[in-house]
Amino acid sequence: MDQIRIIGGTPLHGVVEVGGAKNAALPILAASLLGGGECIIDHVPQVQDLVTMGKLLALLGVEVQTEGGRVMLEASNVQSIEAPYDLVKTMRASILALGPLLTRLGEAKVSLPGGCAIGTRPVTLHLKGLTMMGAEIHVEHGYIHAKASRLKGARIDLDFPTVTGTENLIMAACLADGTTSLHHVAREPEIMDLCAFLTKRGAKIVGAGTDTITIEGVRELHGASHRVMPDRVEAGTFVMAGAITGGDVTVKGCVTDHLGTMFTKIQEMGVELTEEDGEGVRVRRSTPLKAVEVKTLPYPGFPTDLQAQMMALMAVAEGTSVMTETIFEGRFLHVPELHRMGALIDVDGPHAVVKGVPRLAGAPVMASDLRASAGLVLAGLAAEGETIVSRVYHLDRGYERLEEKLQALGAQVQRVREVI
Repeated sequence: MDQIRIIGGTPLHGVVEVGGAKNAALPILAASLLGGGECIIDHVPQVQDLVTMGKLLALLGVEVQTEGGRVMLEASNVQSIEAPYDLVKTMRASILALGPLLTRLGEAKVSLPGGCAIGTRPVTLHLKGLTMMGAEIHVEHGYIHAKASRLKGARIDLDFPTVTGTENLIMAACLADGTTSLHHVAREPEIMDLCAFLTKRGAKIVGAGTDTITIEGVRELHGASHRVMPDRVEAGTFVMAGAITGGDVTVKGCVTDHLGTMFTKIQEMGVELTEEDGEGVRVRRSTPLKAVEVKTLPYPGFPTDLQAQMMALMAVAEGTSVMTETIFEGRFLHVPELHRMGALIDVDGPHAVVKGVPRLAGAPVMASDLRASAGLVLAGLAAEGETIVSRVYHLDRGYERLEEKLQALGAQVQRVREVI
């Protein structure tokens, strides 16, 4: 397996460009299942989760062609209703096949999803919403089996603004009979991007970006072309990389409106952020980082997907910081690895109290999930000596050529093969 080797202590300088958003591309590719007609999707990141989604769609009968960051899909001949465990076990986003298959074919059989070890992340809200639209659903032998002659519009109030649940229900409602109104939904920019693509295909959707979305069902959707939005989590990771190393980095493609809460917290830590005429954000730091309190919340709050990266900054900030994780109960698995690097962190349930140290020490560490791996890379960039991050297959699920982009900024980082 691959590892990432880092010699820390080098301030980063230069320009880095953000790729397409993994969390937007996944539902957009899944939405190809809703009907025939060629769909051309540009700015698709070449990461493992998108490779897995392509394999799943091909297995279901979608014609999938990939040329660099462009994916061409034609779903006229979709007949299979089953998303099997062998694919779904590695990626939670496979659950996004459930809504499109059910509303188009009247039946779907999808394995309960896997993915990162960061909590249970139940799909109860997906199933509750589909049931309210008339689906009969049974969960047995590790599979969700759903049937409906045709879904019917309904009012659905979500108990929690689940992102994948919101996306699944939006897609299911596109071909349903009548009007569906979704309340207390997630408001993430990735959902807005999905709705923009579906609208290009002929869907009738109002309210994307608010907590209430209304979908008027249509008989069929047609093909369309779409460019995936920039990845705000990758953008945030590079902003933090510039901050933790005390560098001067311009992150092209970073949309400030997508990361407002994170920017506020980074500025509280003493980092200078400047918008660059719509081209991105310039990150500079010339003074020590300051302690800060952060709570992860649904959008537009601080993203849980940037919590591990933020904790790396807290570990070298002056004073005592507090991180509260409210989204996933198992998302502090990176803390023991930061301890190995000299971080002083005490965890009490959803709270992590971080006493900053002047400098971390390089050490061999192991990634537990996608975003934890990025947090460990950032810690390695700021550490004294050599850090080896193992299990970087987690990293490859969501970051495209991360080590190459960091190298271009002057980081001493390389991908190596693990010696067994």
